[in-house]
Amino acid sequence: MDNQSPSILIAVDAGTTSCRAIAFDKTLTPIATHQKSFTQHFPQSGWVEHDADEILDVQKAVLDAVIRDVGAHNVAAIGITNQRETAVAWSRSTGKPICNAIVWQCRRTTTLCEQIRARGFSDEIRDRTGLLVDPYFSATKWSWMLKNIPNVAAAAAANDLALGTIDSWLIHGLTNGTSHVTDTSNASRTLLFNINTLAWDPVLCDIFDVPAATLPTVLPSDANFGHYTVDDIQIPIRAVLGDQQAALFGQGCFAPGMLKCTLGTGSFLLVNAGTAPPKPPAGILGTIAWTIDGTTTYALEGSVFIAGAAVQWLRDGLGIIVNSSDVQTLAATVPDAGGVVFVPALSGLGAPYWNPNVRGTIFGITRGTTKAHIARATLDAIALQNADLVDAMRPALAEEITELRMDGGAAANDDLIQLHADFTECIAIRPACLETTALGAAALAGLASGIYTSIREIAVTLRKGQSVCVPYTSDETLHKREQWSKLVAALDSLDKTGYTS
Repeated sequence: MDNQSPSILIAVDAGTTSCRAIAFDKTLTPIATHQKSFTQHFPQSGWVEHDADEILDVQKAVLDAVIRDVGAHNVAAIGITNQRETAVAWSRSTGKPICNAIVWQCRRTTTLCEQIRARGFSDEIRDRTGLLVDPYFSATKWSWMLKNIPNVAAAAAANDLALGTIDSWLIHGLTNGTSHVTDTSNASRTLLFNINTLAWDPVLCDIFDVPAATLPTVLPSDANFGHYTVDDIQIPIRAVLGDQQAALFGQGCFAPGMLKCTLGTGSFLLVNAGTAPPKPPAGILGTIAWTIDGTTTYALEGSVFIAGAAVQWLRDGLGIIVNSSDVQTLAATVPDAGGVVFVPALSGLGAPYWNPNVRGTIFGITRGTTKAHIARATLDAIALQNADLVDAMRPALAEEITELRMDGGAAANDDLIQLHADFTECIAIRPACLETTALGAAALAGLASGIYTSIREIAVTLRKGQSVCVPYTSDETLHKREQWSKLVAALDSLDKTGYTS
């Protein structure tokens, strides 16, 4: 390896609770990895913050560890993928954060969102960004900082304020403060970026009271984002993608109609929507997947709040399993859920309903119901929620959705993969490497740096080792979907204070 051209690719994967670095060889096989958690801050109920300096320090530590493992001279390029929407503010002159980062999970800007919707801006914002007015996205967080943190407002007045998402902050730190940039995939998650014009939108900046001059320069996802220097060796940073877009790329979803589902605490479904801005159906988001070789690809996105978290609740809340992996074994002891239907709205209903006021419900319990039936109903519920999202996306696409590419920790559950195939009536495909977020960032860095000659070459490499589940649709499957739909509709109508457009 020492006598060959550098061919190792490293993914910098900055998640919500930890930072990782993973090295991949040219076959996109992981060969070294390091991971470290960082502190979660909860200053008030519903508020979530991170120390941006700690994130940078932790990310550098794991990146340096992986580089030591493989040798800096063997690394061809670095790709960055990151938790999206988390808002950071720092001083241009000192390069230091002015306040804690406000995390995508934080709900402190709920009232501000209600005010903006009340002013009648929802449709205009939706048309320009593909998104809904929600605390989830970055703009309201930056607006809150400017209004409530005097040092942030003072820095803006002195033209010393830099605003960015986690990718921007990491690039700034890894390049020793030489860059204030982002890519289109992350910019499209802020509520300030017009996905039709591919530029920061002055109308949106005015609505949210965020000065455009504070925002990063938006580059393609395969741009040269600078260099990370180790032992006088400059390693180029050649790819940046938001985490869910990186997973879409890492799953090889390069053609319109190709869909991936990431199963974690929640679940995220993204479908490649082609090279024209999509018109997202009610409850579904439109977003940018990536900009590569001068062409922007779009996606439709839907998120479910509770997926793996439902299994965690069985473990921690009900105590009916000891380890999350036990759910498959327990559920397999019964042929079906015995008429039990579980709607795991433990944090409200996500897409396509967007009703935060619905609460979790278990329906159909009898004296014969056992913990195994509840476990089976939980697996059903995870797949049924995602099937609802697939159905919501289908009318907006010219291409038929026939495959569902699955990743994330819960995708190791064979029964869960089969349930997704059955309820969506799609072929469910699981990759050999479930770390598709990091894989996507590394693969794009390889494409941008010339390790791969084309996306087709990457697609062929990613197909190796895949496993496939073919859908089996029975009367029982159809009955479960009908039961589920009726129950969710009834719960959704009880307190319809969410929004779907």
